[in-house]
Amino acid sequence: QVQLVESGGGLVQAGGSLRLSCAASGRISGLNPMAWYRQGPGNQRDLVARITNGGSTNYADSVKGRFTISRDNAKNTVYLQMNSLKPEDTAVYYCNLVQYRDYWGKGTLVTVSS
Repeated sequence: QVQLVESGGGLVQAGGSLRLSCAASGRISGLNPMAWYRQGPGNQRDLVARITNGGSTNYADSVKGRFTISRDNAKNTVYLQMNSLKPEDTAVYYCNLVQYRDYWGKGTLVTVSS
């Protein structure tokens, strides 16, 4: 089994920044694609950013230029630097790791006030 633990969420004013972290542990075999998803009130869970085992990244159009995903392979940790936050970024942010199947963290709440 693989466990994912997110941290770094909180309340921030519009225009502010937050950095989310996700630490992976357990039966991890090599490097795996990891990603951040988010789910706002009444919405489905959508992809925010993904990073491959080779370090390639892709982003949702709504966060391009504001969010940056990165990873520390030695620590099995993925980060999401979020700048210029907007109220519409308010959501629960979930970490995802793919190793034969999808693994999910429990999520961390990000609230952006206007």
